[in-house]
Amino acid sequence: MSAATQSASTETSGREDIAPVAHAHGHGNDGIVKLAVGAIGIVFGDIGTSPLYAFRETFAGHHKLSLDTAHIMGVTSLMFWSMMIVVTIKYVAIIMRADNKGEGGSLALLALISRTAGNKRWTAGIILLGVFATSLFYGDSMITPAVSVLSAVEGLAVAQPGMGHFVLPIVIGILIFLFFIQKSGTAKVGLFFGPIMLLYFGVIATLGVISISATPGVLWAFSPHYAVEFFLLDPHRAFLALGSVVLAVTGAEALYADMGHFGRRPIGLSWLFFVLPALILNYMGQAALLTRAGQPALESPFYLLAPEYLQLPLVLLATAAACIASQAVISGAFSVTQQAIQLGFVPRLRIEHTSASTAGQIYIPLINWMLLTMVILLVLFFRTSSNLTSAYGIAVTGAMTIDTCLLGVVLFRLWKWPKWAAIPLLGIFFLVDGAYLAANMTKIPDGGWFPLLVGFIVFTILTTWAKGRQLMMARLREAAMPIKVFIQSAASHASRVPGTAVFMTSSADGVPHALLHNLKHNKVLHERIILLTVKIADVPYHPQGERIYLDHLGHGFHRVVIKYGFMEEADVPAALNLVTGCGDKFKMMDTSFFLARQTLLPSAKPGMAIWREKLFAWMLRNAESAMEFFRLPTNRVVELGSQVEI
Repeated sequence: MSAATQSASTETSGREDIAPVAHAHGHGNDGIVKLAVGAIGIVFGDIGTSPLYAFRETFAGHHKLSLDTAHIMGVTSLMFWSMMIVVTIKYVAIIMRADNKGEGGSLALLALISRTAGNKRWTAGIILLGVFATSLFYGDSMITPAVSVLSAVEGLAVAQPGMGHFVLPIVIGILIFLFFIQKSGTAKVGLFFGPIMLLYFGVIATLGVISISATPGVLWAFSPHYAVEFFLLDPHRAFLALGSVVLAVTGAEALYADMGHFGRRPIGLSWLFFVLPALILNYMGQAALLTRAGQPALESPFYLLAPEYLQLPLVLLATAAACIASQAVISGAFSVTQQAIQLGFVPRLRIEHTSASTAGQIYIPLINWMLLTMVILLVLFFRTSSNLTSAYGIAVTGAMTIDTCLLGVVLFRLWKWPKWAAIPLLGIFFLVDGAYLAANMTKIPDGGWFPLLVGFIVFTILTTWAKGRQLMMARLREAAMPIKVFIQSAASHASRVPGTAVFMTSSADGVPHALLHNLKHNKVLHERIILLTVKIADVPYHPQGERIYLDHLGHGFHRVVIKYGFMEEADVPAALNLVTGCGDKFKMMDTSFFLARQTLLPSAKPGMAIWREKLFAWMLRNAESAMEFFRLPTNRVVELGSQVEI
């Protein structure tokens, strides 16, 4: 696996430039404030919409709790301390410091660990864990739009009881519209995200304060002893309640994944001084409402915080917030997919750019339509947000637990923390994450099987592609002829024709198969021959000055290696324009690009099971053309086929 990660020679489709991070640290408070507002609009949509359903599900879900003071205070205390331990301490204070040149997320952290640790015995297991965390994200990205939009629109039945039967059609209509606008880009829509979410958090905080003022005793829930008393009073139900309490921190991993867009400091500031207080006030407001009103308020404690005449506007505002939360997850799926392509875990896919000025605005049609299909099926199958929350949480807690494992590697191997400091901290995180994961395991029969099934399918696809590429590269290297032997033999015997031939090869040594086939069939060599390899480094952005490596092989042969970071876009013609020292400047009309297209023949050779070899062969056949992927001129490309057994 690590070899596949190291040698990935594919392309990413342009993530956002890392300049925002530098801007956050290098300029004044105005820049930080703008980035913090932007983070509120993009990063906190998922965790911000949790109040729509988290508190309600803890009491009215599959494991119902009594609406007495002990249980209400215990749950409120659990939610507060979960946000403090999991989000504030674990992610904001610690994990976000483990950035890979400013970028965060499981794959970025994996690349950082691989680059720093090298090929140690334990790195293969860590890489598999990180890949599984990425796989679970896809299950989460299917459930989040469904549960967020469904829980928001269900408020319509609270504000206008006679309109309950319109909820599902409206939800499906909103989701279809949301996924259809992806191809046109979200840059303009994104301008409104920050103000809408600012208004949303301001409104839910205000509603919470009004409710708390009527029952100020709920503020005692800040004390952790209420959470401890909850477990002492009813340990079995308290454990089961963790499966719903964790809904209050879903979306915490988004803080880390989106760090490259806004920077650690702006995200931390917006969380500590705006989002966290708003969420706490709203949860405590819901607790105060349940304390006063009891069972009738349990229908929807979020919407019933508002007076009757404001409930419908609140439904509209919450629906907008839910769409924003969904948008963030969809964009995240595109981002994770392109990183996985670059790092060698996913075949090349068609990636479209939706903004001429912002490289990070991308659209992946296959991922978009697959997500839409699964989201609609989820809504139709589960029908209510209450049913959907049974499937929600297990993917999130699984990813959080894996993040803690990766953090352990960072603390001991990268940061060299002393054991007396690292072990207690990791112990607390593993205790909390393990308890949440174990509680969510009880949801498997009621819907938790879905994200696990998606996770295992995606994990199989990712690992099969990475392993298959590794085996294919090994087979091609075995059959490769040493380049010096080839040049000495071919240069003196083959006829030379004017122009430049670029032979793209995934290996930076040996003779490309396309070159051998071209000489065999056409019996000629071009005057200038470039053996071109695109390599992906374990950093998000590769230094521009170290982009190109040039080696003169003699007799008109040159080896060129172009290096990109895993969040950059590989544009081969643009890179060739930067090459100097090997003759005249490259002219695309005088340059021919030769690509090798391998046809896989599954065999009984040791390496992978036959069914995995067939899966890999199918993915290879359906991968995006390298011509479009590397932005090669369409009328200057020649593809030559070969067969490979793995």
